[in-house]
Amino acid sequence: MQDKLFDSPDETPEHSVIARFHLGGDDFGEPDERSLVFEVERCIGAAVVAAGVGEVDGNEFGGGEVAIYACGPDAKALFQVMEPGLRMLPFRPAHAVLRYGEPGDDVASDRVEL
Repeated sequence: MQDKLFDSPDETPEHSVIARFHLGGDDFGEPDERSLVFEVERCIGAAVVAAGVGEVDGNEFGGGEVAIYACGPDAKALFQVMEPGLRMLPFRPAHAVLRYGEPGDDVASDRVEL
């Protein structure tokens, strides 16, 4: 006989939102672009925590773009809280990928143009 306790996953799979923005200047963008990204990221992070939908997990600059990473139990709820702040950043082209589960080739995702 199987025990139901051991048939269920240990925890809910973590979803994520990854927002990417094209930057100007060198590979890491201009200093004023980086400053604006840091400021908006702090605001988004505070909103995400206040809404209880996850956390902003950091950023990555390079290759003429910046990526902002966030994770939580529901990618749609996470993006809903993040979207106003992400749209404040003027850098284009830009998009966000909502990933519904742990990283992997078969994980469902949606792309939203910003």
